[in-house]
Amino acid sequence: MKIIYLGHASLGIETNGKQIIVDPFISGNKLAKHINLEELKADYILLTHAHQDHVLDVETIAERNGATIICNAEISYYYDKKGFKTIGMNTGGKFETDGIKIKSTIAFHSSSFADGSYGGNPNGYVIESEGKRIYIAGDTALTYEMKLITETIGQLDLAVFPVGDHFTMGFEDVCFASDFVQCNKVLGYHFDTFPPIKIDHQKAKDFFTSKGKELILLEIGSDLRV
Repeated sequence: MKIIYLGHASLGIETNGKQIIVDPFISGNKLAKHINLEELKADYILLTHAHQDHVLDVETIAERNGATIICNAEISYYYDKKGFKTIGMNTGGKFETDGIKIKSTIAFHSSSFADGSYGGNPNGYVIESEGKRIYIAGDTALTYEMKLITETIGQLDLAVFPVGDHFTMGFEDVCFASDFVQCNKVLGYHFDTFPPIKIDHQKAKDFFTSKGKELILLEIGSDLRV
C-alpha cells in the first residue's frame, strides 16, 4: 500500500490496482501549488467530513475520473443530488470493494458544507488491503473510543492522525492516541496549512522519539509504503 501526502489532510492511496484520494483540498492550499489537480487519478474519493478544507476539490476530481465518493450518509445525499456516484456509510459500518475493506470509526469534530448544508457526523476510517491495515483518524479530538479499534479490528500497521492542534488534536494528544490504538508508527497530517496549525516539526518528532515512537511528517508530494 502506497500513501502519498497531498498536503493538509489530503492523501492519495494506491492499493490493489486502485487509487483512493482522501479529503481532497489541493487547489486552495498554497503549500500544495506544485500538485497538479488534473493529473490526479481516483477510483474512489474517501471523505471524513464536509468542511471545505476536506472537500474543496471533490467535484473536480470526481467529474474528471468518474470516481465514486465514499462518505457518511448525509454527505452522500448531498453529492447524490449533484449527480455523483456515492456510497453512503455511517459510524461503525463497513464496506468492501476491489479487495479493499473500509470501516467507519468515531471522530469527535463538527461537519458542515461551506453553503451551510448539514454534513452529518464526522468519521475516521480503518482501511485494510494487501495484508496491511491503516487507521485514518480524520479531524478529531483525543477520544477513549480509539482503544476499541485494535481490540475489535486488529493490529494496525500505520496510524494517521491530525497533529496541528487548534482545530484538532495536537501532537502531545496524538502520542496518547498512538497508545490507545497500539501503534507506534504515526503519519501526521492536518498541519502548517494555516497559521493556527503551524507546528515545530523537530519539536513534535523529538517528543515522539522521547516516548519510543516515530512521527512521520512527509513533504507534500512525497510518499511512504506500508
